[in-house]
Order: sequence, then C-alpha cells, then structure tokens
Amino acid sequence: MKIDLHIHTSTGSDGALPIEAVFLEAKRRNIDFISITDHDSIEHQGKAIALAASHRLKYITGVELNVTFLYKNKPVSLDFLGYGFDYKNRALNDKLQVIREHRGKRARQILNNLNIEFTREYRPLFTDMDLKNMQKGVDGILSRPHIADYLIKKSIVDSRQEAFDKYLIKCDVPKYPLSLEEASALVRGSGGQLVLAHPNDRNGTSLVSITKDLAEQTGIIAEFMLKYIDGIECWHSRNDKTTTSHYIEFCKRRSLIMTGGSDCHQKPILMGTVEVPEWVAEQF
Repeated sequence: MKIDLHIHTSTGSDGALPIEAVFLEAKRRNIDFISITDHDSIEHQGKAIALAASHRLKYITGVELNVTFLYKNKPVSLDFLGYGFDYKNRALNDKLQVIREHRGKRARQILNNLNIEFTREYRPLFTDMDLKNMQKGVDGILSRPHIADYLIKKSIVDSRQEAFDKYLIKCDVPKYPLSLEEASALVRGSGGQLVLAHPNDRNGTSLVSITKDLAEQTGIIAEFMLKYIDGIECWHSRNDKTTTSHYIEFCKRRSLIMTGGSDCHQKPILMGTVEVPEWVAEQF
C-alpha cells in the first residue's frame, strides 16, 4: 500500500494543481491511501471524498492548521495536521471562515508593505489591478507563495527564494493567532485527531525555529503538547533518516499515532515519493 497523507491543491490553498488533477496523478502513481490537507481550508473535503471513491482510493479528511505556539512567552509558528474530522462540523467551519477572512486582509497588508519597499527602490507600486491579477490564478486564498510567483512574473525577482529573501520576509504580516489549545479543541471536537507536522523541517515551519536538537524538540513536545496532540508526522519529504527514527521512537514511547506524507505542492510533484509503512493506515 502506498500512502501519502499530506497533499495540497490549488483548489484549497497553495498547490499547483486543482483537486481533480491531484487525484488523477495520485491514481497514476498508484497511491492507495491519501489525504488532502489544504491550509486552513476544508471546504473541498466533500469533493475529495467523492473523487477518492470514484478513483477507488482510501481517503481520510485532512487539513493543515497554522498555530501560534507560545514558548517561553514568545510566539512560535508551527503547523498541525487534522485528520478524520467531520468536515461539516459547524464550529470548525466557522473558525476556518474567520481565518480565511484574516488571510485575505493579511495579503492586502503584505502588498501595502511591498509598496513601501518599492517606493524606496523607485519601482512602480502595486495597484488594485495587480491584486486582481494575482488572484486570477488562485482558486483558494492568496498567500505569500502566490505573491512570490507574481513578483517573478513582473521580473522583480528571479525565484521564489529571492522573493522571500528580498521582500516577503521583511514585508510579512502575522497570521491568525490560532492557539494549540483551540486547534486541538476544534479538531477533536469534530471527531478528528491532531498531529504535529514536519517537526524538524529546516526549510519550513517547525520546531527548528526553537532548537535544531532532536532531543530538545521532543522534550518541548513532551512538556507542552502531549495534552493537545494525538500524533506526529514522522515521515516527510524533507526528513533525514535520523529525524524519522527519532520521532518514531518518541511516538512509540508516548503511544502517539504516526503519520507521513510528501507535503506535495506539485512544485515539483512529490506525491507518493515518501516511503510510509503500510501499518500507518491501520491507525485510522
């Protein structure tokens, strides 16, 4: 059985392919069990369930939530995956609607900050027309990767990395401050399980922002998170063997579920490239 429980789409967030194309590609790659985990979005989970059935794939509802984790009174951005929840749950949907609205306001504020930088550089400023052009190719909520792509299109930068390094880090605006306690209550309250995503991802949102030491990372989880989470993403496209082994051992000691996935945004297409053991599916 081939498993991938961490996939993004352009329909719901910042993937490159619409949800229909994602399922076609998953079928082509002989993936058996998947989850669509778009950022702060579950509005297309019903469609995902239907598409999985039509392609004869095993499916579990999914979402990736950005959480503001307070560590020593300092806010740390972390990602958590919700699985197996009722996607029609009212409380969960209402909160995600609030977060989506905040994302829209955040995108406009980032553009305002970009214009401050452009003024200093004597560049033409972004207008409402630029905002509309950015949103044309976005099915879900406009986010920083979309803005980066537009900066490339306008020949302001040559790559996403340059866009972030030169502009988007300094022009960033805080995400919606969802606490770990609230994220846990929302996912568990809708019948799901909450999983810490890519805890040692050195190129993403992870505990690396606090410490690169694996033992210290799991010490933080043990002290502050166990009350609120059900598992950890142990297999990830940017994990090394040491990271995966360390987190498997920790989950076994703490009786936590273990998940895995490519975190595929289709840039390039990574679906099904992470070797996740078949027994992971049995946990659900």
